[in-house]
Amino acid sequence: VQLQASGGGLVQPGGSMRLSCAASGSALDYYAIGWFRQAPGKEREAIACMTRSGGRTDYADSVKARFAISRDSTKNTAYLEMNSLKVEDTAVYYCAAAPQPICSGDGRNYRYWGRGTLVTVSS
Repeated sequence: VQLQASGGGLVQPGGSMRLSCAASGSALDYYAIGWFRQAPGKEREAIACMTRSGGRTDYADSVKARFAISRDSTKNTAYLEMNSLKVEDTAVYYCAAAPQPICSGDGRNYRYWGRGTLVTVSS
């Protein structure tokens, strides 16, 4: 499966943004989906994941209650809805797909990665 993340840009603190992860070559329904981010000078961070069935989602504490991961099987696209954005959310965001049913915060479990999209939160 090939993944293409999009939707990044500049947003003010407190604002909202939705990232998309369009898949091609295979159905996203066959994979667990993860969103990761990497801020300048920091390690890559797992922030959200969804099981292959879509029945369970998990979030990093840093984004819990502000971000939401979802998937639209008809469009073969995953999303990351981000609300109440903070300056510290500034990072390059990546979507990834793992050929397994369960969620994982370990990037090594994800075989397919999209190119990142930059999110900048600044006034």
